[in-house]
Amino acid sequence: MSQLNHISLHTSMLDSHSSINQQLIDGLNTHIEHSSTRKSHHFDGRYENIYISTEKIPALSQILHAAKQLAASILACSPEDLKAGLWFNVMNPGDKTTLHRHDDDDELLSGVYYVQVSENSGTLLLNQPPVQTRVTPKEGLFVLFTPDMPHEVTENLSQQRRISLGINIGPVHKHPTDKM
Repeated sequence: MSQLNHISLHTSMLDSHSSINQQLIDGLNTHIEHSSTRKSHHFDGRYENIYISTEKIPALSQILHAAKQLAASILACSPEDLKAGLWFNVMNPGDKTTLHRHDDDDELLSGVYYVQVSENSGTLLLNQPPVQTRVTPKEGLFVLFTPDMPHEVTENLSQQRRISLGINIGPVHKHPTDKM
């Protein structure tokens, strides 16, 4: 008997994303080289994670709010029971993101929000052998999936940079003895 594997994938479009995305792009351009901007995960000559605070880019708070609302509907809980973190991922022409997962801590969902996308700027691949799901990015699109899902992004074959926000969502810990 063979077993059917499937990938749990949730997508949603953000209303009025054009204005928010422009604020995110402007904020990224303003703060990307600032000394307080933290960068991590240096692979293939670039930092895959760029952390800029919501104080510097207030539009990030709108993305966090929307991500928690979407996650709460998926997880059947209250948004107040969830915390979310995010980071910019900038892929210039020729860049790709290597296969990885996000199940290091207490994540319940992981995902991406697409800020700036051009045609052929990289496809999200979700891998659960023998099944591989391909997601074509679109500006304003949220994609959420389980944090143990191996995923990667194909090479940016366009002539423009692609900007997305990586997202992890976990439980709010309400007691001092809970995991921090």
